[in-house]
Amino acid sequence: MTNPERDRAKKYSSLKYTFNILDTAYLLALLLIFTGFGISRILAHRLLNLTANYYIIVPLYLLIISIFYYALSFPLNFYSSYILEHKFCLSKQKIQGWLKDQVKAGTIYYIISVILIASFYYIFKHFKYSWWWVVSIAWIFFSLILARLAPIVIIPLFFKYKKLSHDALRVRIMNLANKMRVKILDVFEIDLSSKTLKANAAFVGIGNTRRVILGDTLKDKYSEDEIEVILAHEFAHYKLKHLLKLILINSLATILAFYFIFITRDNILSLFGLSSLSDIAALPVLIMYLVVFGIMMQPFQNYISRRLEKNADKMALSVTGLKGAFVSMMEKLSNQNLADRSPRPLIKFFFFDHPPVDERINMAKECATYV
Repeated sequence: MTNPERDRAKKYSSLKYTFNILDTAYLLALLLIFTGFGISRILAHRLLNLTANYYIIVPLYLLIISIFYYALSFPLNFYSSYILEHKFCLSKQKIQGWLKDQVKAGTIYYIISVILIASFYYIFKHFKYSWWWVVSIAWIFFSLILARLAPIVIIPLFFKYKKLSHDALRVRIMNLANKMRVKILDVFEIDLSSKTLKANAAFVGIGNTRRVILGDTLKDKYSEDEIEVILAHEFAHYKLKHLLKLILINSLATILAFYFIFITRDNILSLFGLSSLSDIAALPVLIMYLVVFGIMMQPFQNYISRRLEKNADKMALSVTGLKGAFVSMMEKLSNQNLADRSPRPLIKFFFFDHPPVDERINMAKECATYV
């Protein structure tokens, strides 16, 4: 017997997987064409005719290729992030708002890219044989700074941000944090409904920027028990030191990626008629390296993440005892977000950093000690 809602979620998820694959393949194809046909060398040469200052060339080069990439990928991006979301009634955002967010996100991405790439060239120039691990440390450190700044700088650029107005719920969340010995600045709500009908909540920040964020699409549609068990899960990540573990794993992946670039770069660069990574024309090769290595590492990182998420679910159930609320919350979330509740093993392997919904519900139901 078919379930129309599940079929709809399967169709939506299948399209999202397809667009994810197409987007990655398209990016790699453009990078190959841009480098293989010598377009990157021509652009680099013309910029070098303007100035020899690398710290001017890098932002200009990145700006030009970013604009071209965005223009060429706009149809795919527009369909996957705007049309598809409206087609499945997951968004009511107007096109003007979507375009405004695209400009904001693109600007942030560009600034971050300039910082990372400029630091790469600076380190590459001054650390001839040890650049690969120095770059790794610099990029890891920068990612930690971003994690600290995101709640107070980046999120408010996209959503209206205010302290939670529901006093009883706020007190309940603060009490839960105290019970689990988690220090938080406060509980905030954002107008997620202005852009999407999906629900979400998060525990974000590092140190004194650590805070709870509730989307209004979740706050207004879920019971206090359901919200409590969601946040118990988020707090469990902190208590079980999952963030630290993920930072270590991602740091190791970053170091391995740059070491692999270090030992193989000469052979790869020669395929494109390039002699050194110090040449700005070789930047697309560096990006290709990182994209391919990210694809290779993704299944392993997903597996680790699924293990951590399962442990966080177990602690949330243990702390709250809200098994019924956990199950009803997962049912609501999967319907509201059109989640693929039981993906095929290969899909789970490549795309899922959380256990599928049906697995999480079955795990909760099997925990007979919870009430």
